[in-house]
Amino acid sequence: MPPTLHPSPSLLRSTLLSPQLLKPTQQTRHASLLKRPLRPYTFTQLVALSDGSTFLTRTTSPQPVFRSAKDTANHPLWQPSLESLKNIESDEAGRLRAFRERFGRGWEAEAPVGEKKKEDAGENKGQQEEQEESLMDLISGGQAMGREMMKGVVNTRSGKEKK
Repeated sequence: MPPTLHPSPSLLRSTLLSPQLLKPTQQTRHASLLKRPLRPYTFTQLVALSDGSTFLTRTTSPQPVFRSAKDTANHPLWQPSLESLKNIESDEAGRLRAFRERFGRGWEAEAPVGEKKKEDAGENKGQQEEQEESLMDLISGGQAMGREMMKGVVNTRSGKEKK
């Protein structure tokens, strides 16, 4: 008996498919959903500066009028030549007073810069040495060591002191 030829599976598939599916089709690409960008609502706001001038601006704050306490007219960064703005001890809302009540005045320098110039040279030299010693106590971690004690003393690796 002669060998029978069986059609290949791909041939069967192509003959069984309907003619509609055999037509060349175009790829369909539907638009993907794009999220709307976040754009918050902006309000019109009247800004009143410390010198009385005003201007309008758009902002996200719903407050209709904004009164600025600090601006370019009354800030030492913008007006460095104004003497009225050079007050170093300006205590806004009593913050410095509250700090001094809580922590005292020990953190401040012992003599302000202006007072040092007025003193005599001899007194000033004595106070400077005294002030350096007090600062050395702070730097050395509370161990008060004089310069004579520190001179010539070296710690070796074993922990022994060597002169």
